[in-house]
Amino acid sequence: VLTGFAEVKIGRAYKHEGKILNTMPSCLKTMSEIEVIYETMPGWSEDISKARNFEDLPVNAQRYVLRVQELLGVPIRWIGCGANRLDMIDRGEGWDLASKEDGEQ
Repeated sequence: VLTGFAEVKIGRAYKHEGKILNTMPSCLKTMSEIEVIYETMPGWSEDISKARNFEDLPVNAQRYVLRVQELLGVPIRWIGCGANRLDMIDRGEGWDLASKEDGEQ
């Protein structure tokens, strides 16, 4: 879904009346008044539908996944890379945030 965008954005926070909110607002009125704070990252144009390993993804796609993982604070194991059910990268069991980030710069 994100392939082909020059940039991809990650919603990092909600701002309402000048204040950063800790959670997504549950009130529809407040929701209609919020500003989403985005982090923008470079996109990618390469076809990822045949990718079956994390390393098969374009570097910018890898960076995007790792950044989302960092922001969430939980490992991302499954990455959809196509329209079919089996178009999926399984990063496998047994790795965690620390083991992947130790090798990252």
